[in-house]
Amino acid sequence: MAKLMNEGAVYPQARYETLETVTAIGHASLATGAWAHRHGIVGNRHFDRASGKLVAPFSDATHPVLGAANDEGDVSPVNLLAETLSDRLRASTGQRGKAVALAGKPRSAIAMAGRLGDAWWFHHGVGGFVTGTYYKKEFPLWVQRFNEKKLADAAWGQQWTLSAPVKDYLGEDDRPFESELFGLGRVFPHPLHGGLPSPGKASYEALGTSPFATELLVEFAKAAIEGEQLGRDDVPDLLSISFSAVDKTYHLYGPTSWEYQDHLLRFDRALGQLLAAAERAAGKGNVLVVLSGDHGGANIPEEWAAQGLEGLRVSPDQLKKELDAALEKQFGAPGLVAAIEESDVYLDWKRLESRKLDVVAVRRAAAAWLSQRPELFAAASRDALQLPSLEREAAHAYHPERSGDVLFVLRPFKVLESWPRGTSHGQPWSYDADVPLVLWGRGVRTGHYGQRAQPIDLAPTVAALLELSAPASCEGRILFEAVTLTK
Repeated sequence: MAKLMNEGAVYPQARYETLETVTAIGHASLATGAWAHRHGIVGNRHFDRASGKLVAPFSDATHPVLGAANDEGDVSPVNLLAETLSDRLRASTGQRGKAVALAGKPRSAIAMAGRLGDAWWFHHGVGGFVTGTYYKKEFPLWVQRFNEKKLADAAWGQQWTLSAPVKDYLGEDDRPFESELFGLGRVFPHPLHGGLPSPGKASYEALGTSPFATELLVEFAKAAIEGEQLGRDDVPDLLSISFSAVDKTYHLYGPTSWEYQDHLLRFDRALGQLLAAAERAAGKGNVLVVLSGDHGGANIPEEWAAQGLEGLRVSPDQLKKELDAALEKQFGAPGLVAAIEESDVYLDWKRLESRKLDVVAVRRAAAAWLSQRPELFAAASRDALQLPSLEREAAHAYHPERSGDVLFVLRPFKVLESWPRGTSHGQPWSYDADVPLVLWGRGVRTGHYGQRAQPIDLAPTVAALLELSAPASCEGRILFEAVTLTK
């Protein structure tokens, strides 16, 4: 990391100017250079009006997972409405340039790969890397050989221990509001067996929440560099990697925990190995690295409260229950709220129609009720999407076919989370919306830059350095001050 920070172009504060800061939206925005109002990915789930269910953003019944049991999760890019940087590279080079996206989560890999790249992700059901049949009909030999090593199985009997002396960690290890999911426990050392007598889904989940998953992903990336022969000719290739396990450690233990600190230490070493492998393949001076995040992250709300801040855990299930009751009292019909998903409230349009209720009136009543809640900053109906001081964020977040009937924002230090432990992200405040943006390598001007930057600037800047046009729906800018373009 020090190499990138000292030799690269560093923007310490790139702002997601959108209401909801979550994985699927962040990756889609980074990859397309556009906000959700253009790329159509409005959350990690959205309410599908046809089925009456919450669905994954990259769900696709026609293209099941390859090499694992089929499910209703993320499998293909058919719902992504904008071109990605991977798509632009593939199209501009006549398919000669390769674009490979790897992640611990399918929604991350798919958002980066787009329609023309290849997406691979770790599947907790099989303990190996898979893809969807949209991308491949069979595994290439290099993926087969990697999965045959069963590296996830080898982690079953291991423990996650501190990688540095205890004095190097800030704070305390044992904190009451950390999670104990997947049998990991709250304090070091953390067993990775998931409570199982042999490797299985629970142990793979435990692995996927630890830095061992980050190290496994780097090994897979090195196999991809070799297997796909990336960087071996004059045509540029794109390797996109999302280190999903870092986010999972954050959710369970929080951003100030020993676990998160240790994961970042191990991530730093793994990143160095990956950079060395890329330079061996392409040659020194022929590698461009861009590092950023798909979102920031709130502290554990109870920890904020203990510090004297107005930290509060807000249950979306309880909020839905109380809003439903308020609307029933006003309109005489139960069950008018179909779902609350992050910042979106979806009404049950079929029920509204059957009760002959005015959907606009119910929307506005829901927004008015939410606006009076002490834990909420603002709420607005889609019919009058005016959120005080967040008008631009609301415009960027709203997609008419996929967004909710009402959009709302919590007050600062409030965390929307059903689980009683751990923490989450998703709001437009700085701790959730600000991420670093770092460029290093060919064509990059070393320095720390205070100019305004956004994550949507990544795609057009990288495209320019590769002598490509920006992705079609891009609305970010080229960071001209930080790069030297070929004449």
